[in-house]
Amino acid sequence: MHAVPSFARQTGLACEACHTVFPELTPFGRQFKLNAYTIDNLPQIRAITNDRDEALLLNWLPPLSFMFQTSYTQTRRSLPDLAQPGGLAQNGQVLFPQQASLFYAGRIAPHFGAFVQITYDSASGSFGWDNTDIRYARQTSIGDRSLIYGITLNNNPTVQDVWNSTPAWQVPFDQRSSAAPIPAAATQIDQTLGGSVAGIAAYAYFANALYAELGVYRSSPQGFTNQQTGLGGPLNSTASNVIQNVAPYWRVAWEQQWQRNSLSVGLYGLSIDLFPGNGALLSGPTDQFRDTAADLQYQFIGDDHIASLQSTFIDEHQTRNASFAAGLSANPKDTLRTFRIGGSYYYRRRYGASLGYFSTTGSSDPLLYTAAPVTGSAAGNPDSRGWIGELDFLPWQNVKLALQYTFYNKFNGASTNYDGFGRSAGDNNTLYALGWLAF
Repeated sequence: MHAVPSFARQTGLACEACHTVFPELTPFGRQFKLNAYTIDNLPQIRAITNDRDEALLLNWLPPLSFMFQTSYTQTRRSLPDLAQPGGLAQNGQVLFPQQASLFYAGRIAPHFGAFVQITYDSASGSFGWDNTDIRYARQTSIGDRSLIYGITLNNNPTVQDVWNSTPAWQVPFDQRSSAAPIPAAATQIDQTLGGSVAGIAAYAYFANALYAELGVYRSSPQGFTNQQTGLGGPLNSTASNVIQNVAPYWRVAWEQQWQRNSLSVGLYGLSIDLFPGNGALLSGPTDQFRDTAADLQYQFIGDDHIASLQSTFIDEHQTRNASFAAGLSANPKDTLRTFRIGGSYYYRRRYGASLGYFSTTGSSDPLLYTAAPVTGSAAGNPDSRGWIGELDFLPWQNVKLALQYTFYNKFNGASTNYDGFGRSAGDNNTLYALGWLAF
């Protein structure tokens, strides 16, 4: 969950109540999200039925906020200018903005709240629907143990998660440059489906320790137009990667809190069958992806010192019945594995540093991974690995200035000449300066 001033306005609490340093959540921040963003400390507009049930509960002021990001990106070596062979693209990209977002974040009705983000993206030059999590939640008890239970509607697997060790919000990997090359391969659960699916899930959190969630996702691509109806559906062969029926998602986690510490370990996964589309009928064989993942998070939150560690490992097994039959993959079965681990330290929530390691490995498949300038793989292999380091300065709790460097040991299958056109992994090493404002 992004740290947005909407929540501070609704609760009357400073950002540090819910966040170590945004976007990382504290134990209280996780409770706030699980309870459907409904904790408040503002005057309310209320309506009560004859049975004394709440029929209306609204903040006097709508919980709106705005985020603005501007950035500078420079790679170690300029990218080739594909429009002019032999030329080079300009190195040192300024994005103003890189991204700008409007949020509705807070209560909608009793026990019902939302985090809704609409974002301007510099690459497309347009606004679009971004991370969305709409929840209904209640509290009860079993014996002397608390139980929070609810339903979430969202558009990106793991965006609803409350720990910063799953892909949507994993620090220190959650904020990267949008003006530098990135490895080509990613598992389905690792942000691949964000904004193109709609999901519903039921969850429960027992005794502030045990969490369980079960849900399903279905394709809901934005920007798709059916040529016959001129409307947003139904999906047909012109769409790509369409889910057959629904894709089950599951999540379990255990958290232990003591003094100023908390530790969580968990498992999560997604099972998804996709019609490739792109001119092929949405019937017959599918490509099957089975993602199983483990995650861990540790936090120490002191008055002056804050330290955290997050890690995840994702194992994806692919059965490419449709792609193999169509000659789009060389193997009927492939694998893809991602590992990330990162830690951060902040002094008085003002000065911080982070360091993380990332690795993606998988089956060689020369039809899935092909040679192309910068983005391709001459080895037909998805392997990439490297390090990311970041220095942060927060003059105020809602302003972050970050200087980040990403170092690649391997990129798209090799360390040297990985693309077949002379580019090395280290040529994509990226210096990234970010200004991040939320108000």
